[in-house]
Amino acid sequence: MTDPIADFLTRIRNAIHAAHETVEIPASSLKSELARILAEQGYIESWSLSSAPDGNAGQLIAIRLKYTDDRRSAISGLRRVSRPGRRTYVDAKHIPKVLGGMGTSIVSTSHGVMTGHDARAAGVGGEVIAQVW
Repeated sequence: MTDPIADFLTRIRNAIHAAHETVEIPASSLKSELARILAEQGYIESWSLSSAPDGNAGQLIAIRLKYTDDRRSAISGLRRVSRPGRRTYVDAKHIPKVLGGMGTSIVSTSHGVMTGHDARAAGVGGEVIAQVW
């Protein structure tokens, strides 16, 4: 697989379109940080790490998706910004705002993975991984 972050976002997007309650994704430390940020920002109910059922495939991230009472997802859209063929780096002053501040940019900085708002407040830039709204 050439882009595991795009796979992470696509699995979530597909699960939302199919109205699934949960989705399981192969785990990595970066994907765990992305799930943590999605939970902190209120886009998903919860997430947890578990071992794969066959035992040798590593760990899985189980994400419980969040829906409103009329079964509309809390996530309207997900977009991969920086990808293997075209990396996108920004400084703290140029971190993009998503929908005028209504969405969230996820930035990988030298201080760890954080939201665009937190990176702007900390005065650090980095690679813009994804945008969620």
